[in-house]
This record gives sequence, structure tokens and C-alpha cells, in this order.
Amino acid sequence: MDGILPIWKPIGMTSHDCVFKVRKHLRMKKVGHTGTLDPEVEGVLPLCLGKGTKIVPFLTDTDKMYKATLCLGKATDTEDQTGVTIETKEVKQPLNKEKIKEVIADFEGEVEQVVPLYSAVKVNGKKLYEYARQNIEVERPKRTIRIHTINFIETNYDENTQQQTITFEVECSKGTYIRTLCKDIGAVLGYPAHMKKLIRTKSGYFEREDTIPLDTLLTMDIEDIPKHVLPLVTGVSHLDVLSVDEEMKQRVSFGQKLRIPARRLITPKFRVEHQGELLAIYEYHENQEEIKPVRVFT
Repeated sequence: MDGILPIWKPIGMTSHDCVFKVRKHLRMKKVGHTGTLDPEVEGVLPLCLGKGTKIVPFLTDTDKMYKATLCLGKATDTEDQTGVTIETKEVKQPLNKEKIKEVIADFEGEVEQVVPLYSAVKVNGKKLYEYARQNIEVERPKRTIRIHTINFIETNYDENTQQQTITFEVECSKGTYIRTLCKDIGAVLGYPAHMKKLIRTKSGYFEREDTIPLDTLLTMDIEDIPKHVLPLVTGVSHLDVLSVDEEMKQRVSFGQKLRIPARRLITPKFRVEHQGELLAIYEYHENQEEIKPVRVFT
């Protein structure tokens, strides 16, 4: 089985847990995931099987879509529902829906985020969460990410807790912290906030309807699983394509450099195909006169 197996990751498991279970069930060594989902997050998790593991870096770079719910009135040290409360402020009256929509819409485009304290990003060779656990203050790096689209879904006010939840859908670039986005939206609205719930509804090409629930997969006979495995090309469908003839196919299979094509390819890295078969991933050579292989699959 060489290809992409999109699963629906359940709450309570790490991405590595999913890989371990699938690897054991399929009796395959080469299984890899394409972007970590925290244990409390469910959603689309494409797994790469066999030769598919060669395209893991290209899948982790893809845009993602999420359905998120933030809670106004309470901030936590982890910026999500798993953390310790560090600030509270009662929402004495429900915020106007139109005001919420306006604030959310302003986050579309390039956004600068401060990396969460509880994250695996390294500062001076040490992960940020290690500093946090030792109560050591450290300056956290900032990142510029892109919010392609962000749309308000609904809001609910709880009179008992005097907190308000806001649910929205967001499509964003690699490296976006949705919990930080929730915190920042709350700050603009004038309240401490944290991410209460998160579902990843899309990862690159793959959407919820393409997935199979992990629990279902683990109860299936191995011979029934290949029909759920998608071809390699689906994992890199976001890349531009260069089609080659039979002669060029041979050169590509040997990992040779090629003369620069007449048509300028849009994406920095692009897939090379012969009659719909994915042969390799190429990129422009530094000399701008040739293209060179990044990954060869044949």
C-alpha cells in the first residue's frame, strides 16, 4: 500500500498514537503523519503509507481548515481548555453579534502571532513548554501567518457562568496557532479568552468526507483497506504540474536534472507526471537554467 490514508483522528489520542496503531494493524513500518493534532483535537489526519512517506514534507506545508470555539471570560496558561486559569473577567451582558463578526473579519490576511508558551518551538535549544514547566520567563518568538478566510458561525451566552462562546471557521497557512487566534480575538473584544474546542475539517486536499474513522479502520480486515488508500498524487495536488513524455520519464526516474521548461511553473516546488502517474517532485535549480529533483518516486 503506497499512498495516502486520510483518517478521522479521535479526541484523546496523539497523532503519533494513531501512526503506531495503524502501523501495527497494517504490519507496515513506513507510516507517517502529516501534521500534529493535539490529543484534545479531532479531525482530518492524512497518513502516508509506504512510498507515500516521501511526500510528508509537502503535505505538512499545506493550508488547513478548522472549526473552532473560543470562550470569552477566562484565559489559561496553555491558551486552551486544558490549561490552568490565569485570568477571569465576567461577561455581564452578551456581546453584539455584529460586533463579533466585525472583529473576526479583521483577522483575515497576514497576522502576527506570539508563539504560545506551551509549545514545542525551541528557544536557545530548549522547547518553550520546558521553560513553562520550570517557571522560567523567556521571550517568545513572533510569527507572521496568513488567515485566508475566517467566518463567524454562532455565539452563545451563559448567564450562570457569565461567559460567552464564539464559534467560527478558519482556513489558514501552516504554523497558525488557533488557540492563539482565539486569545487574540478575545483581547480585541476586551476579554480574556481561550480555545474551548477545535476540529480540523480539512488538511490540504483532504476533507472530512475523504476520511475513515480510526476505530473503524482498526476493525477492518487488511485486504479491505487498500480501497481507502488514495494515490500519491492526491497528496501533492496543490503543487503545479509538469507533464513529460516517455523519454523524459526515463531521465526523471534516474533523478536527472532537466532543462528549464518553457512554461513558468507557479509553485516553487512542482510535481512531474507522465500520463497521470506521479514520477517526482522537482524545483528550480539555483542557476535558473535547469530544474532538479527533490523527491523521486519511480
